[in-house]
Amino acid sequence: MVVRRRVRMVVLPLALWSVSALVVGYFVTQAENGNRGLEAKRALKIQAYGLAQDLAAAKSERATWEHRVALLRSEQIDRDLLEERARVVLGRVHANDVVVITPQ
Repeated sequence: MVVRRRVRMVVLPLALWSVSALVVGYFVTQAENGNRGLEAKRALKIQAYGLAQDLAAAKSERATWEHRVALLRSEQIDRDLLEERARVVLGRVHANDVVVITPQ
């Protein structure tokens, strides 16, 4: 009887401590490597930074195009821009232009 009690006094707390250590280890592992863990957070921050840079580049390009369109829509059209667009659309060149043909 006394031996059983001593075994219970040692084994039962040891088993409880082991189970609690395993549960804590599981949660720590999930906090680091899980779907919503620290590694996933770092990856999302990197992705968000890249997307923010893409957005800034797109906004800059849009501003450039809006400026060019505004030059074509104003009362006094920018002659250089109009001439450039006309040459591209019509496929013509000016007599003083130098044309370099490159192989495709």
